[in-house]
Amino acid sequence: MSASDRLIDAARELRDALRPLRFAEPVTHVYCPLEYAWASHEMYLRRFGGSQKKVVLLGMNPGPFGMAQTGVPFGEIAAVRDWMGIRAPVGHPEHEHPKRRIIGFDCPQSEVSGRRLWGLFASRFGMADAFFKDHFVANYCPLVFMETSGKNFTPDKLPAREMEQVNAACDAHLRSVIETLEPEWLIGVGGYAEERARTALGSKSQIKIGRILHPSPASPLANRDWAGEATKQLVKLGVWSVR
Repeated sequence: MSASDRLIDAARELRDALRPLRFAEPVTHVYCPLEYAWASHEMYLRRFGGSQKKVVLLGMNPGPFGMAQTGVPFGEIAAVRDWMGIRAPVGHPEHEHPKRRIIGFDCPQSEVSGRRLWGLFASRFGMADAFFKDHFVANYCPLVFMETSGKNFTPDKLPAREMEQVNAACDAHLRSVIETLEPEWLIGVGGYAEERARTALGSKSQIKIGRILHPSPASPLANRDWAGEATKQLVKLGVWSVR
């Protein structure tokens, strides 16, 4: 079985494990792009997950105008469509929020975090295939949580009792991704992702784990020069070389 086939099987298992879970208020809506945007997610795994990697970068969970729309981690529309060459039909969540409609690749909004992340990689590596030769990007949790107002609700704010089953499924999935891609480095994009990576892999893991600043516009530092700061952090860790 190829690496991409193993990643696809692991994603299906994660999707199936999360499907029956329910969450209490203030969460009123939960989207899983692995359900309604499976075609583009599978395309991403098959196209870019077919070989061993040096670096896996790990995000937290989908953004409303990124992976929630495209099924690709940090999936800003233009980056996925034009840089990666991925476009596929996208359906709808079963329980869709009227203020957070899923319109797939026709979404007019740009996911800032994804634009910054993929913009850095495009600037440094040029073509997508050059980046994905040694790198891969995944999300820890594929679920989007929303309040009744439509406001995004991040998984780190969920009660521990609700996250136990989520974390169990996501930890197992992350371990499967790492076993498949055999990276030297696992880099959390933000503190939450790094924390979950360390927990999932455990202290006996031989994988080097680090962190870069999250590109979210909610971070003042990210708004000043995220690409420059993230590059410095990756160089300091020894993941990237100085150019």
